[in-house]
Amino acid sequence: MTIPTISYQRHRFPADIISHAVWLYHRFCLSFREVEELLAERGILVTYESVRRWCLKFAPAYARKLKKRQGKLGDA
Repeated sequence: MTIPTISYQRHRFPADIISHAVWLYHRFCLSFREVEELLAERGILVTYESVRRWCLKFAPAYARKLKKRQGKLGDA
């Protein structure tokens, strides 16, 4: 079974910004507005609605990649 690659085509922001926003939201249990504020402090103007859409679209793919990289329980 092959895992499809994540496609960032037709998005206004680069893949690095999108992945960082999704990572912030899921890693630190922040709200979409808090992620918006953190990105604004770095000079990246994004709406919380964009962050919400990115999380809905890209989070499952990130979770699959992390799960595959983690390996099975008991593996050393």
